[in-house]
Amino acid sequence: MCMIPLGLKAQWKSWTADNGNGTFTNPLFYDEFSDPDILRVGDDYYLAGTTMHTVPGLVILHSKDLVNWENISYCFDRFDFPDDAFSLKNHQEIYGQGVWAPAIRYANGQFYVFTNINGKGLQCYTSKDIRGPWKHHNMQGRIYDLSVLFDDNGKIYAIHGYGEVKCTELKADMSGPIEETERTIIPEGNAVGEGHHMYKINGMYYLISTDYKPNGRTLCSRSKSIWGPYETITITADETFGYHAASLTQVPEGVKYRIGEDGTKFGIPEVDKDATACSNIHQGGIVEDQSGQWWALLMMDFHSIGRTVTLAPITWKDGWPMLGLEGNLGRAPRTWIKPDVSSISRLTRSASIPRAPYERSENFDNKVLGRVWQWNHNPDDSKWSLKNGRLRLQTMPAEQLMWARNTLTQRVIGPTSVATVELYTKGMKDGDVAGLGNINVPCSWIGIVKEGKQTILRCFEQTTNDTIDTPFTSLTSKIYLRMVGDYDHDRAHYEYSLDGKVFKQLGREMPLSYQLISFQGSRYALFAFNYKGRNGGFAEFDNFTVEEPQADRSGNIPYGKSIRIINLATQKPMVALAHGLLYDTDSTDQSAHTRFKVIDKGQGKVILQCADGRYLFTAGYGIAGDVRLTSDASKAEVFMWQDYLNREFMLMSMRNHRYIGKSPTTGSPYSMDFPGADPARRNGAVFRWEE
Repeated sequence: MCMIPLGLKAQWKSWTADNGNGTFTNPLFYDEFSDPDILRVGDDYYLAGTTMHTVPGLVILHSKDLVNWENISYCFDRFDFPDDAFSLKNHQEIYGQGVWAPAIRYANGQFYVFTNINGKGLQCYTSKDIRGPWKHHNMQGRIYDLSVLFDDNGKIYAIHGYGEVKCTELKADMSGPIEETERTIIPEGNAVGEGHHMYKINGMYYLISTDYKPNGRTLCSRSKSIWGPYETITITADETFGYHAASLTQVPEGVKYRIGEDGTKFGIPEVDKDATACSNIHQGGIVEDQSGQWWALLMMDFHSIGRTVTLAPITWKDGWPMLGLEGNLGRAPRTWIKPDVSSISRLTRSASIPRAPYERSENFDNKVLGRVWQWNHNPDDSKWSLKNGRLRLQTMPAEQLMWARNTLTQRVIGPTSVATVELYTKGMKDGDVAGLGNINVPCSWIGIVKEGKQTILRCFEQTTNDTIDTPFTSLTSKIYLRMVGDYDHDRAHYEYSLDGKVFKQLGREMPLSYQLISFQGSRYALFAFNYKGRNGGFAEFDNFTVEEPQADRSGNIPYGKSIRIINLATQKPMVALAHGLLYDTDSTDQSAHTRFKVIDKGQGKVILQCADGRYLFTAGYGIAGDVRLTSDASKAEVFMWQDYLNREFMLMSMRNHRYIGKSPTTGSPYSMDFPGADPARRNGAVFRWEE
């Protein structure tokens, strides 16, 4: 029996990939972290990611085991460019711009983080301490989505470009690129994409890149020289872990759109649930752990959450870093064994206990904001404060949430979560609006509006330009606001309460989307602005809490229980035939042959025993990879349970690293040769269990 150590359940208040039994389950974070680049220095791992237009910017996470992470640094507190756009002034903005696709490196006794800042060119931040302070080098030059390699010969190379891949030397003092050195190292027409990550391994140059035309794929190019020629293969494709692409906010062709305008111009179309699109794992870096095992940390477009990070083992094959495991290369398990960090000290290993990277709830009692918070564009520091245990936002002119300065944000967390905050309205004046919102394109919010002597409770949804008002009558100036999100199914709604106990819904269940306008998923927003074009009063916020009902997954595998297994593709239960094969049967069949006991083999591994005493096993490779039944427990197939939440799961054979499944169309019995799930989970390899 797999025992969960005492105290771990209490820590699973927020999603962590660590299952507490020596395994992890993707995604690493159930919130947005785009364009990951990974670095190992000794026993420490560092992960840098895109932060777009939000500040503090250029986030860095730290880990000891590649599974449990902590936010330890940002490279800067605010954009240090004077342009109005960086601060949402005078109707100028940088939504979807700012920081793009960083590269984190360590050389010459210091850390380097390279990134593009749109309109300003290549930037570099350096520090001897990963926690900062960081020195900013404005290198300029038109280099973006780059990788940087500090080569053995002392040269520093930047690799960049889409399709046509270029290499440019950088100056050692980080003052800029050496323009005359730029050369094309992979010509257009070789099906190579962007988001480059360059490595030198055993004297060979390896370039990991991602392509999205016409579909998402991750590629590897290699050469004995940095300048080429390169040969290229695909190292993973179609691995979506059974998640279809997100609904993408659309603006009709020919329609000019400006942030904050009429939301009815938007479309949030139905998605093709069978299409991979960019929901597959792509773009990211690779790293070698202390035991010599290699890993890939790649992102995927993950519904309305945005882009998030996955961890996948790498198998070297003929000199190529293939994602996945022997027998099923190119695909990756959703649940797998954690990296081996047994060589590091016990004290260091204590940093590998299950933990979330952020503390999401905030009572505003400290002198500084928690690391999870980011401002939407540069804030005006004279217009906000932490005062008497509350966050105070002074209102400034804005006609709509997306133009409101000093909006404090953090990423939503999936798969489901409930964010609640207390709003104090006593300091608000005529024209002031304050509340809790989703700062996305389209945006939405619930809050209080001051209209003369009137106080109105309002819910606004930009998609339809719907405004729902209800009178606000309370003996106090306090109201509780709540956002309830089901981000796996791209929907959310707002609620309010006068006593913090009984909540009422205001507005409809709203569709959510991912979008390529601000290049971000949904984000909680605490805001205050004045829609009448003047500086008004102030709003105060307290006790922001985030609850995650599905964060604790310790009971998701039904160890020791007798279950029926329903195939999602056919909606029929699995049955052990007397003939010795595994098939499906009518849903009304309640016989013992449809009941299976889940026997724990440790580290997330299980065997299945039919109620008649027989075990599942594979008769050999064969043509169909038949799944058979045996009375010999020693022959039982050992599976790694792949938890898909909500009692959905897959079973991966530890023998060949492929999945048990049954075609919904051919009439064939169950076999052990499925490479994985399809995006819609209807290829016959994904199941639901019921007691």
